[in-house]
Amino acid sequence: MTETDNETLLANRLDDGFFPELPNHYRGKVRDAYDLPDGRRVMIATDRQSAFDVVLASVPLKGQVLTQTAKFWFEQTEDICPNHVISFPDPNVTVAKRLDMLPIEIVVRDYLTGSTDTSVWKMYESGKRTAYGHSLPDGMRKNDKLGTTIITPTTKAEVGGHDAPITADEIIASGIMSSERWEELSRISLALFARGREVAAKHSLILVDTKYEFGVDETGAFILADEAHTPDSSRYWKAGSYESRHAAGEEPESLDKEFLRLWISQRCDPYTEAVPEIPAPTLIEFSSRYVTLYETVTGLPFSPGDIRVPVRDRIRAALAHEFPEYF
Repeated sequence: MTETDNETLLANRLDDGFFPELPNHYRGKVRDAYDLPDGRRVMIATDRQSAFDVVLASVPLKGQVLTQTAKFWFEQTEDICPNHVISFPDPNVTVAKRLDMLPIEIVVRDYLTGSTDTSVWKMYESGKRTAYGHSLPDGMRKNDKLGTTIITPTTKAEVGGHDAPITADEIIASGIMSSERWEELSRISLALFARGREVAAKHSLILVDTKYEFGVDETGAFILADEAHTPDSSRYWKAGSYESRHAAGEEPESLDKEFLRLWISQRCDPYTEAVPEIPAPTLIEFSSRYVTLYETVTGLPFSPGDIRVPVRDRIRAALAHEFPEYF
């Protein structure tokens, strides 16, 4: 991208996915969603970037990268678990089946890492040796590989709130689901992660950890929803440099939003202090990492389309074509 292209991308970020023609609007941290009376849910991935439970900035092309990456992974994993996708009428838009969403998020981890309050590394660093019901040995360092893949579920907070750790025993005891259903959900989650790890490894990437959201349909079946193995919901490292950088005490080369988390953490305590304004060159670099991840993990070229066309206008045209009864 030239400097002029970067200026165009910065000017063409999608901050807002609100279209008043569609009913039942809900604004999340990253997506704007609409629940249609016929049981469909329209989700528009904006370029808003969240971390540490707040929206920090807008990153060029981010919404498109998220949607296209999720599309790839939904197709790669549909033999393991059905997903909520009906169609993709625009590179930023997913039309999905509305589900009864579970009140927990399933986080699967292979490494001792992270920078948020719910990360296993932060718990370990503070002296805890039990996290989410899992026992961890003394003497581990940040970014070490765990002895086994673990599931570390959290509660789902409202926008602006904090997710909280919860254990499998607490999920069962609280009646969120039975032990049999938890075992089924755990099996599906581990199988999805194993598939992601396998595909990532073929492209010289390490799938470090990921977050899944599930709903249930009218039959009670678990359905994978929201997104899958995107750089927002997952952590990816470059496999080729991991060992040498880890041995040297350096952070792995990442292709996910940990880049931005670390940038912020080096400048303030994001939970107690104001986050500084993120400069344009940093946002462009962040965008480039997301695009690189898409191309690396899928093996496909990323096409942003005509970056001179306002993203919002393009989405409106796609929505009007898909839902003429509202437009």
